[in-house]
Amino acid sequence: MSTWIGRSLWLVALLLLPAMMQAQKRTLDIYWIDVEGGAATLIVSPSGESLLVDTGWEVDDRDAKRVYAAAQQAELEKIDHFVLSHYHADHAGAIPMLGKLIPIGRCYDRGDFVEPANQKWFDGYMSVCGKTRTIVKAGAQIPLKGVQVEVVASNGHIIDKPVNGGGMQNALCRTAENHPPDIPENQLMVSTLFTYGRFTFLDNADLDWEKEMEFVCPVNRLGRITLYQAGRHGALDGAGAPGLLNTITPQVVVVNNGPKKGLGGPSPGRQTPLTAHYERLAAIPGVEGIWQSHLSLFANAHNTAENMIANLEDTPDCKGHWLKASVRQDGTFTLTNGRNGFSKTYTAR
Repeated sequence: MSTWIGRSLWLVALLLLPAMMQAQKRTLDIYWIDVEGGAATLIVSPSGESLLVDTGWEVDDRDAKRVYAAAQQAELEKIDHFVLSHYHADHAGAIPMLGKLIPIGRCYDRGDFVEPANQKWFDGYMSVCGKTRTIVKAGAQIPLKGVQVEVVASNGHIIDKPVNGGGMQNALCRTAENHPPDIPENQLMVSTLFTYGRFTFLDNADLDWEKEMEFVCPVNRLGRITLYQAGRHGALDGAGAPGLLNTITPQVVVVNNGPKKGLGGPSPGRQTPLTAHYERLAAIPGVEGIWQSHLSLFANAHNTAENMIANLEDTPDCKGHWLKASVRQDGTFTLTNGRNGFSKTYTAR
């Protein structure tokens, strides 16, 4: 009898081994989808559950189709969770069409206040998410299986209690530059922090400079960040405060810019383009890599190494290649360029 049981257990183990090995290989995957200076970031947890932050522009359904293609690449049948950071066209424009291409589960947003200029984008969001939405406050958590997702800012408020090992007084605050509050939409947005083991990913969307400084002065409420999605698509005249960047000290930065939006150019409403955006990112203490969705074609713009740029052209034939991070349980993570297959592996500190 004991021999029979032993053989049965051995057979069961043999049958389960492929599934066990596959489970061990699963990673947290993050796709930065090229929406040409908008924002669409797809997160797929090791459990296979998915979360999308923003959708890009409405323009000719291009961005909805690119998000859908990335979802297919990730072998998703639906998007389980959708977070809308704010009601601007470059973040919310594609949601009505995307909802026709793939089922979208629970939605999360900051609330009902909307400026008249953005009413169309709010209405489009509500047409898809009106019956499944949750209004989130700073400090809320979004239930993505296997990954901790914290709302660190929403509707003009930031977290009261430090997270991710933060809480220390910040000596940089004595000399850090600050700016007055920006337009309401850039003060009110949902910002999210993702944690998987030692790896952390911060998506502040277009949160303004003044709110960024609230995160780190007088106390650092965010701790140190592994991977940072550059604020304002890399147009760092209205975001990307040095006081924030030099406090959270990200190892890797991903810039979701367009050929002529974001990195190397001005934020909306700014009169003078700045050309030192890349230099500010490169000056972050300990930064190990800067990746871009697009080659910036602004005059005098400084770009990262070409093999770390997903798209080089500004033409109707642009393929919209993605950038992807694959994060393992041991804290190592690999960035891959969908255009050329170039990849580089880092270890979360």
